[in-house]
Amino acid sequence: MSDGVGLRSARGPILLALMLSTFLIAIDATVLATAVPTIVGEFGGFEQFPWLFSIYTLAQAASVPVYAKLSDIVGRRPVIYTGIVLFLIGSILCASAWNMAALIGFRAVQGLGAGAITPAALTIAGDIYTVRERAKAQAYLASVWAFSSVAGPTIGGLFSQFLSWRWIFWINVPLCLLALWMLWRNYRQPFERHPHRIDYVGAILLTGALVLIVLALLEGGHAWGWTSWQSLSAFGLGAALLVAFGFVERRAEDPILAPWVFSSRIVVTTSIVALLVGVVLIALVSFVPTFLQSTTGAVPLAAGLAVAALTLGWPISAAIAGRFYLRIGFRATTLIGSVLAILGAALLAVFALSPSIPLTAVACFVVGLGLGLVAAPSLIAAQASVEMRRRGVVSGTNLLARSIGSAVGVAVFGAVANAMIAAHGGPEVPSAIQAGTIAVFIGVGGATLLMLAACAFIPPVHIAEPEDAAAADRATVPPSEE
Repeated sequence: MSDGVGLRSARGPILLALMLSTFLIAIDATVLATAVPTIVGEFGGFEQFPWLFSIYTLAQAASVPVYAKLSDIVGRRPVIYTGIVLFLIGSILCASAWNMAALIGFRAVQGLGAGAITPAALTIAGDIYTVRERAKAQAYLASVWAFSSVAGPTIGGLFSQFLSWRWIFWINVPLCLLALWMLWRNYRQPFERHPHRIDYVGAILLTGALVLIVLALLEGGHAWGWTSWQSLSAFGLGAALLVAFGFVERRAEDPILAPWVFSSRIVVTTSIVALLVGVVLIALVSFVPTFLQSTTGAVPLAAGLAVAALTLGWPISAAIAGRFYLRIGFRATTLIGSVLAILGAALLAVFALSPSIPLTAVACFVVGLGLGLVAAPSLIAAQASVEMRRRGVVSGTNLLARSIGSAVGVAVFGAVANAMIAAHGGPEVPSAIQAGTIAVFIGVGGATLLMLAACAFIPPVHIAEPEDAAAADRATVPPSEE
């Protein structure tokens, strides 16, 4: 078997292709942030611009479970190819958009592509690497998100200022083609197809329910009030579709989300952990930059670097997580990570009393270290608990939970921050921003405590190392040698 997880190993080209694919969706989640003023200046529609971000997140989150199931039915290669092609088409359309409405619609196409790429990339990494190696592979993928969180806004600003905001999307074209070529050339799918009947009705009901619920969470308290008819209708109809989905899945021959997903303790507990990881991440990414800019006068780049410290700590600890969980187990590893995250959240709340960019960055780094020991090991534990033909659904469920956590976090922390800011004089008052952010950091501490409790319920996992090793070997054979 080819050894090593690095980019120079036999499986290095596959890992590099997965990193490139992940980079596409990671950077497009943030690259528009600094280009919004230029886009609004050309198209107008200032009140619509938040949809450039919401529609991308919404399409991605709603489509993940369907793509994840398809990757277990038709295989990983067709799904990730479909995702990259959709992302490519969406990018070309976005670059050619003629008004704000068209750009928003084309961002949805990008989001549908991202919804296929994310679970497929994680599942392929789970297929081609052994349990011992997966932590390092996940660290490589996590480092892409770390780089993108800093590079995205910077690249968006540079293109907008010196070229055109449309280059934000045109640059994706050669990158998508390169990722497709690298995967086609280097990745042989270690997957045995079985006859399945696709659960179209279940897919439609689940997608519709997720669209409505995530939409209500993203837009509630912003585009409309929580008790408005829009919010109540979205939540109510979404819940009704979920109930209908549950009835349909009981009779489906091969359901999108089979009953074993909900009866598996390891899948349920790690999904709850992923949800809480999403809550913590969105809180820090959303509120730390605004907090530092308002209270210290920091420029956006400096404030962004404080958040980058979080995404720097994550891949560092994820890279060494394998040494921990192979010696002390997945549960103990995630418990250690949760304690670190709790410590980081406490430091954030304390340091916020005397705002400081370096101290905030240190606290974010500690949280990142903790999340690296929680997110990757919990996902790997869930993947290792099932056979390969179910690994896509497990990866997709984990990603869906994290997306929902992010949507819930935005809604809850946004409401908390707004209430505190209003009570202390409004957003024009720095001390009011400080009070609101401290409340958010305290909420983050509560989320990390819940994360600790969820990690405590992760059951022992049997690791099927020989089977994984064989799959990793088969994956290194190029398609031309099949």
